[in-house]
Amino acid sequence: MARLLGLDLGERRIGVAVSDAGQTMAFPDRVLVRRSAKADRQTLVALVNELGVERVVVGLPLTMEGEHGPNAERARSFGQYLARALRVPVDYQDERLTTIEAEERLRASGLSLGQRRERIDAAAAAIILEDYMRDHPGA
Repeated sequence: MARLLGLDLGERRIGVAVSDAGQTMAFPDRVLVRRSAKADRQTLVALVNELGVERVVVGLPLTMEGEHGPNAERARSFGQYLARALRVPVDYQDERLTTIEAEERLRASGLSLGQRRERIDAAAAAIILEDYMRDHPGA
């Protein structure tokens, strides 16, 4: 097995998480400030190559009813745009409530509000990746 990369796509930032090689754990990696679709894609392609990732998992922000709204369509569109530049598959994972769960985990770890704000997107990406690995073992 090889590593997976999880993405939490926001309007201003992209949270990034990476799995271990055995795909049993996900770790918050970094938060990228969004610049443009092209620049973001170039940065992510370089990161996939640098980390030796075999699959990218994009968080899909479904509505609370489980439907595809405008945010989900934007995430899917960027995922497809990213996939055209990668040599690895791009999958999607429901990301409902991941930011709330990430905030709770960070608060429980004792981080200050400022520290939580800096890490929330990467923490949410790790939860997206954990959920994906749970739903797709050995993917």
